Order: sequence, then C-alpha cells, then structure tokens
Amino acid sequence: MRRNERARLILKILNKIYPRTPIPLNHNNNYELLVSVLLSAQCTDKRVNEVTPILFKEANNALKMKDISVDTIYNIVRPCGLGPKKSKAIKNLSLILADKFHGEVPESFLELEKLPGVGHKTASVVMSQGFNHPAFPVDTHIHRLSQRWGLTSGKNVVQTEKDLKMLFPKKSWNKLHLQIIFYGREFCKARSCYGIQCQICTKCYPNRKKAFIAKKA
Repeated sequence: MRRNERARLILKILNKIYPRTPIPLNHNNNYELLVSVLLSAQCTDKRVNEVTPILFKEANNALKMKDISVDTIYNIVRPCGLGPKKSKAIKNLSLILADKFHGEVPESFLELEKLPGVGHKTASVVMSQGFNHPAFPVDTHIHRLSQRWGLTSGKNVVQTEKDLKMLFPKKSWNKLHLQIIFYGREFCKARSCYGIQCQICTKCYPNRKKAFIAKKA
C-alpha cells in the first residue's frame, strides 16, 4: 500500500470513529486557550482542566494577568509541572499582549511564536482551534503514530508536519490532528499496540509481525 493510499484509509477510519472532535482543553476565549496549551506541555489535558479554573478565576485575560504576581501564578500552575518556567511565561506573555496588542491574542503565527513559552506547536493549536485557520499541530504523540502508520519517515516533528500536510487535504487538518490524538489515546497507545494490534495499524500493515519502534522526535 502506498503512502497516499494509507492516508486515505486512515482518514476514512478516523472520520467514522470521530465524526466530532471537541477541543479537549476547556476555555472561554483565545487567551485562556493560549495559556491552557502552554500549560499542557508535558502534562495531561485532564490536569490542565483541573488547574485552569482556579487560574482564570484570578485572571482570564492578559490585562488582568499582567498584574498577578509570578509567585501567585506558580502556586496555581505547579501541578502541571515545569511550574517556574510556565508561570514566568504566562506572566511575561501577558505583559507583551497588554503592551503590544491591547490584551488580545494576535491572529498570526509570527507574532504568536515570539511570545514567551509559545513554540510552533502551541501557535498552531491556537491558530487552528482559536482562529480556525488551517494548521496541523504535531506533538510527539502524532509524530509517533505517523511513523507507525507509514505516513512519514521524518526524524522530527518539523518533517512530520510537512509530510502530513502534503498527504491530507487542507480542509481536514484542524479536525484530523485531534482525531489522531483521540485515536492514539484510545487504541494506539505508546506502550501498547506497537504497530501490530489496532485497526489502523493492522489495515495499513497486515503482514507486520514485529513491534514497530518509532524514532523519537
């Protein structure tokens, strides 16, 4: 089976299993989304959703958050891990948003990626889920699954993102990256399946007998 044939098969399966893709991080505006995605680095969505209501009760926009101390932010977000780094990033990006953008989250990859603690993946999530611009956020989990499913041979998330964007229709990107995440959590987990058990793996590689070892991002 060719790579583009696998892509069509995968898209068909995922659309059937996940016709709807609710955004897993609870938020009420793009600022809350940005902060939630920042907090989700090396942390579960469940934990983030437990922490953010406490944080956003203190301040749910940049104009308010800029006046909250780093120590206060840290004491709230500490359960998400990387507390010192994340709390400083939240404080500093809030100051920048208040000073340069009247407190609004910029609708631009370039401006988003200039913000403290915001990399390309975080910016992609905000652009896709917040502003509905076509984007394909690729984290280590999507990178792993894309290798298992033969969609990329890239050694890093940058190459994987390029390969996925070439394989799938642009209109599918925003929904598809969530579908892949949901499927990976439910059926094709990092420490199970190993490329030989789930529906997608067995249909893409029916003759695969040995566990597939993905290259780390």
